[in-house]
Amino acid sequence: MSDQNRILCRELSLLAFNRRVLAQAQDESVPLLERLRFLCIVSSNLDEFFEVRMAWLKREQKLHPNTVLDNGKTPSETIAAVTAEVHALIAEQYALFNDVLQPELAKENIHFYRRRNWTAAQKAWIEAYFDNELLPVLTPIGLDPSHPFPRPLNKSLNFAVELEGTDAFGRPSKMAIVQAPRILPRVVPMPSEICDGGHGFVFLSSILHAHVQKLFLGMKVKGCYQFRLTRDSDLTVDEDDLQNLRMAVQNELHDREYGDGVRLEVADTCPAYIHDFLLEQFQLAAAELYQVKGPVNLVRLNAVPDLVDRADLKFPQMQAGRLKKLQKNGSVFDLAAQETILLHHPYQSFEPVVQMIQEAAADPDVLAVKMTIYRTGSKSELVRALMKAALAGKQVTVVVELMARFDEATNVNWAQQLENAGAHVVYGVFGYKVHAKMALVIRREQGRLKRYAHLGTGNYHQGTSKIYTDFGLITADEQITADVNTLFMEITGLGKPGRLNKLYQSPFTLHKMVIDSIRRETEHAKAGRPAKITAKMNSLIEPTAIDALYEAAAAGVKINLIVRGMCTLRPGVKGLSENIRVVSIIGRQLEHSRVYYFYNGGEENTYIASADWMGRNFFRRIEVATPVETPALKARVIREGLQMALADNTKAWLMQPDGSYTRIRPSENETPQGLQEGLWAEYGR
Repeated sequence: MSDQNRILCRELSLLAFNRRVLAQAQDESVPLLERLRFLCIVSSNLDEFFEVRMAWLKREQKLHPNTVLDNGKTPSETIAAVTAEVHALIAEQYALFNDVLQPELAKENIHFYRRRNWTAAQKAWIEAYFDNELLPVLTPIGLDPSHPFPRPLNKSLNFAVELEGTDAFGRPSKMAIVQAPRILPRVVPMPSEICDGGHGFVFLSSILHAHVQKLFLGMKVKGCYQFRLTRDSDLTVDEDDLQNLRMAVQNELHDREYGDGVRLEVADTCPAYIHDFLLEQFQLAAAELYQVKGPVNLVRLNAVPDLVDRADLKFPQMQAGRLKKLQKNGSVFDLAAQETILLHHPYQSFEPVVQMIQEAAADPDVLAVKMTIYRTGSKSELVRALMKAALAGKQVTVVVELMARFDEATNVNWAQQLENAGAHVVYGVFGYKVHAKMALVIRREQGRLKRYAHLGTGNYHQGTSKIYTDFGLITADEQITADVNTLFMEITGLGKPGRLNKLYQSPFTLHKMVIDSIRRETEHAKAGRPAKITAKMNSLIEPTAIDALYEAAAAGVKINLIVRGMCTLRPGVKGLSENIRVVSIIGRQLEHSRVYYFYNGGEENTYIASADWMGRNFFRRIEVATPVETPALKARVIREGLQMALADNTKAWLMQPDGSYTRIRPSENETPQGLQEGLWAEYGR
């Protein structure tokens, strides 16, 4: 195989992941309202795909048109292949919504009412809603020499209104733009009494279409066409022109709303002369037009399942298991002093992590608390506990990553509140995102200082801890806690990186450890000894790691990879990767944990980590990999994180050499085994 064919296209791999998510929406064994959620997840993922990946490809096409990317193609060739695939994916998505999900929901008396089907009572209610809720906040902008085409916000809903006649000042205008404020819901629930006792919803676009004439009194509305523009949303903060990172990020957040256009969405009823006019305004090519049959923003349908009280159409409620050793009034520090604690979320509660910081805030023996914040959400008991600790006079240091994509505004807000409470807030190292998940508590015990640390694979976000699967360790291990302290000193201070006892970090030692571990397995295989590599992550695209895995596979190393999202390695290619098997698990929970396992002659080196195997994680982020050494805990990580995943035959997909995936199904003689279902049965309550 040529070098150009050794690496698959990462953008096509990301779209293949979204096809697997879409398959959940197509799966009749998934509860109906959850299928609608999965459909919305695809739309949300595609929004980010255009804002980040397609935007990057367009910049590369403009700046480096002749560059050959890792996939062996130029930016233009890659854009052409990606555009064709994403058009097909979106068409399949809307067909599912229109032809399958809407009829199935209607059978359950859950309706999306279109204008042609409104009853008299519904028409009256909708008109009143327009008059009271929409009309006061809508501002039409007529296009004329005094009113140039407005700059619509990124992903905002807008309407191009075609007009005939003159206004009150005698001004002729053929078109106006109406922008729908983001505060308005895109899907409006109607009273059950006008919906035959069921649940009825109407699209905001339908309401505005029906009554847009009220915005243009005395003129004739010839047509009203919804459109939505997706813009380049990558933040670019220039280090050479930087005085205050927080202020720079705040300025960039404003500019993000007006980045270059990358996609125009319109409804299928929009005539060619209208969408061509819009394409011209946004300087987009015809291939960047996405004409859809239905609402141009399916993401907003994600609100519907929460508005419908039908437990029979949703996943059954699951409650995370409590840590039995941590009694109701027990102390996290007392337990961690005795043994290292391993938590597997969401099957086990995230509460011990929260309790650890809350205890630290209230404990007079705690002198200092240090913690990283990448994503925490807009409501966080953890951050409030940090503020309480600072107000109590403890030394609180918080590393806030202001450049956490799409969480920048939330993190800026938390940084301000933490500073106001007296915490020492730092923004990491410019040019390196702090993606490591770690917390450190320093406590005085029996006249000496003792350290406790939490290290995890996921964010300190109480909301996503109920959805994402992640591992976390709470430990008093002296070498590990000393390493965590060293890492905080590196991030907040200056100087050369310190030597670590047990942890591996990006950008200094983690990539080398991974490559060295792969090569060590290669040498074991060449010597005729057993050799195995198993790794679980979100994405695998780093070329050096992929080449090392190819070499290991050729030497006879048995390699199993569990990669939820992007994977640009080709598995199962004779002479190259026939010893590599790649599976992806897509289910109720989002598989987020990162686990690395190297057999190493029976030592079974096992790590939990914050890093995927991507260039950014290895070289442009501050990441941490933590060894799991306690035999019982190591056995749990291997079994729960790796072995059960590889045995899954209900939600797993097997990657093919061309980058496509096939669903793994149990044979007639096999018992169905689901990773997530098995862990809920084991830990849930």
